[in-house]
Amino acid sequence: MLIGIPRESKPGETLVAATAKSVTQLTNLGYDVIVESGAGELADQSDQAFTDAGVRIGTSEQVWSADVVVKVNAPTPEEITRLRRGATIISMMAPARSPELLDQLQAAGVTALAMDAVPRISRAQSMDVLSSMANVAGYRAVVEAAHEFGRMFTGQVTAAGKIPPARVFVVGAGVAGLAAIGAASAMGAVVRAFDVRPEVAEQVESMGAQFVHVDFEAEVSTDGYAKEMSAEQVAATAAMYDEEAREADIVITTALIPGRPAPKLITAETIAGMRNGSVIVDMAAANGGNATGTVTDQKIVTDNGVTILGYTDLAGRLAAQTSQLYGTNIVNLLKLITPAKDGVLTLDFDDVVQRGITVVRDGESTWPPPAVQVSAAPAAAPAAAAEPKPEKKPMTAGAKVGLVLAGVALFWLINALAPTDDLRRHFTVLMLSIVIGYYVIGKVAHALHTPLMSVTNAISGVVVVGALVQVASDDLLVIGLSSAAILLASINVFGGFAVTRRMLAMFSKGA
Repeated sequence: MLIGIPRESKPGETLVAATAKSVTQLTNLGYDVIVESGAGELADQSDQAFTDAGVRIGTSEQVWSADVVVKVNAPTPEEITRLRRGATIISMMAPARSPELLDQLQAAGVTALAMDAVPRISRAQSMDVLSSMANVAGYRAVVEAAHEFGRMFTGQVTAAGKIPPARVFVVGAGVAGLAAIGAASAMGAVVRAFDVRPEVAEQVESMGAQFVHVDFEAEVSTDGYAKEMSAEQVAATAAMYDEEAREADIVITTALIPGRPAPKLITAETIAGMRNGSVIVDMAAANGGNATGTVTDQKIVTDNGVTILGYTDLAGRLAAQTSQLYGTNIVNLLKLITPAKDGVLTLDFDDVVQRGITVVRDGESTWPPPAVQVSAAPAAAPAAAAEPKPEKKPMTAGAKVGLVLAGVALFWLINALAPTDDLRRHFTVLMLSIVIGYYVIGKVAHALHTPLMSVTNAISGVVVVGALVQVASDDLLVIGLSSAAILLASINVFGGFAVTRRMLAMFSKGA
């Protein structure tokens, strides 16, 4: 089958659906590939680079007549008419918000695969273009904010005075939010973040930010996305958003609800209370924006000097890398739907990933797909009914005194019956060693047991030496006991050194 890679028709688009590297992988799957002349120029992918990769450069008509057309943005009505009947179109389509597009694809009698409808499951992560682009966009959002902010992110103490670090507040801790947190933290800013999904708090903190907690009952995500907040949650977070935004130098918002307009989280009143020179990067601008006053694809400066960026092409501003990531997502999808690697696209609706991304099949609507239940946090397994354990009663003071007296009596009896003074002395030393060892080692914290092994090696060494002296005895019983002592103490010595060596290796740098 022939795969066509057209030039993107969206004004200002810099991305391309394939790179010289990814088309080589497509040909290895048995496909022929044709790329429209000039399709990758803005992504640093020249026609010569594609030619060197072994694919053809063709005209727009040749590309759109291919068996499979792969692009970044959803096809326009005019482009849909150029598809031949029975062809397959692969691109981002936002199917939940584009019913007219799906109707046009059905009328054209084609098969349509929406790359932005990949289920949020582990097996499909390598095809998730939303995550790929959000990762780049989150990083770029910080770069754009730093440019507009015009001051350093990191704090410094100089001879001329102290420079405080920039304060960044990130709303939403999805892929874009985490990427923004990581970039801002790496630049030295003090980063705080919030998400209505409680399970992401640990991820936020692992990226070097402080998670802002709000007291309300939060629901664990079942599909990897945030849910629309209830009235109670809105009321609980409104004051927090206002306080955090007013104290921040930079606010980056990423909150989206699948299939719905972006929630308004940063109000006009809050923006009016922000400091002059503050910056808001509204990454939800394409869906209406999280901040009041956001204008899609524009930079707005309020009367009090707050800059609001509503750019929707953040990922496209790093076109070469984003195109490579998108092209890799496409390759991973085609690996899935080309199981024989024979260049023949084969859809299997028993596969939840293939079923999920197919919005039209041979002119018939297949949207929406059946729900795929996933969870960002594992559901707690129901606790099995535990059998009641008999309660251990603490030893009474009388019982403890009785045991001590019995031990003293036994010790006196053995000493009284010992035939020689040497045996009495040895037995007394043994008993004292047992008592002292119990109270000393028994009080050592568990975390120090491994270092303690090094100390006990010396004690075991003494045992080995003593046993070696006694093994020369003429008494078979003494020989047997000495041999057992040598064996057991040697195991302890060698085992102790092995454990100590492994412990030290954990703290040594590799060569």
